[in-house]
Amino acid sequence: MQILCLNCGSSSVKYRLFDWKAQKILATGIVERVAIGESFIAHEAHGRDKLILKRECPDHQTAIQLIMDTLAHPEHGVIEGVASITAVGHRVVHGGEKFAQSVLIDDAALDAFKKTSSLAPLHNPPNIMGIEAAQALMPKVPHVAIMDTAWHQTMPASSYLYALPYAWYEKYGIRRYGFHGTSFLYTAKRAAVLLKKDPFRCNLAICHIGNGASINAVKNGVSFDTSMGMTPLEGLVMGTRAGDHDPAIDLFIMAKENILPKDMDSILNRKSGILGITGKFTDRRDVEAAALQGDRRAAVALQIEGYRIKKYIGAYDAAVGGLDAVVFTAGVGEMSDKIRSIALEGLERLGIKIDPAKNQACRTRNAECNISASDSQVKVFVIPTDEERVFIEDVVAINEGRYDAHTRFTYQFQSPDYRNALRDEAYLKELVQKPQLASVACNPPPVKVL
Repeated sequence: MQILCLNCGSSSVKYRLFDWKAQKILATGIVERVAIGESFIAHEAHGRDKLILKRECPDHQTAIQLIMDTLAHPEHGVIEGVASITAVGHRVVHGGEKFAQSVLIDDAALDAFKKTSSLAPLHNPPNIMGIEAAQALMPKVPHVAIMDTAWHQTMPASSYLYALPYAWYEKYGIRRYGFHGTSFLYTAKRAAVLLKKDPFRCNLAICHIGNGASINAVKNGVSFDTSMGMTPLEGLVMGTRAGDHDPAIDLFIMAKENILPKDMDSILNRKSGILGITGKFTDRRDVEAAALQGDRRAAVALQIEGYRIKKYIGAYDAAVGGLDAVVFTAGVGEMSDKIRSIALEGLERLGIKIDPAKNQACRTRNAECNISASDSQVKVFVIPTDEERVFIEDVVAINEGRYDAHTRFTYQFQSPDYRNALRDEAYLKELVQKPQLASVACNPPPVKVL
């Protein structure tokens, strides 16, 4: 069984092609900077050098076609054509209350995803586009939707209900749903492995920091609270999303400038956050570079983002009764030592302390790292997320009729012996240029002559 996983984010499309029988990743990659310019595909196939190909992708449909063309390319590809793929897993951000776990996609499910698009305007439309494009290319294979919201169905009412008229919840489903669920599931299970603890005895604050960003409070191994709300707009400062702010501001500006609701929705989701503060940046690499060059607004944007993360970590430490670990993941969380440093500075009273040298050394997406100071009571891990692995295991389990909620299902990646061969290979190559990684990697592969 060869499984293709498609993960369409707001400005990227991740993919993975996996041979389940051989337990081998055939290819993996990402199309980055989708719809924001200077887009490219980074494609890796087992045993081959990484391919970087620049190709403008003004939308997600173009990005998915580029992925399919690359997988079947006579020189760089790993399959003869799309007929080689036997199942497809798709990320779907918002399933509302209708979906509590992964499902086979049929017309009813697809219609339900479309009806919830207004709740996740940056994600559900590209998710749906990916499903429809893949179904058109592979109409005879099963397609499975993996829900971002499923992981958070364990939240208590005290976490997911808003202090709004209860009739709104009953009539419209107004409540906190939370997102980034597959990333939180994977990193929570991997953090338990690194802590050498039963996953259902772990309290965690997991910081998924990318163009979209959220923090998850994990209490005894399940989601207890999360920073995103009914939509992905609430919570942290993000690339283009406002995050937490006084909603009266929106009403004030709408009245002052005669702005319609749909236009305010666009402003809050597409023109706020880091972009709103800086006026020109969303990519944190660009923000950090500009800050170093003396751009005042870029510098304050970093401080605002880091401070918001800090506040949530402190709140979630109190909410779960003390943390075993703080985890950083996703593109910014894995690669920005600057934002991690700002977010964790001054949390020593909570037992959270990082080693500055380890934090600076940890800039990798290929190894799980421990950046805690030796006397830190709470571990601080950087764990590269692997949502596609969750997709793969869910797709296989659904097709084999043994799928269940994560509280009653054990994933292969929960084993202490679990390895990602492609990441191991990339790590060993990266180690040649970054030997300092050896000082922070938790469970690196044996060093060999490359």
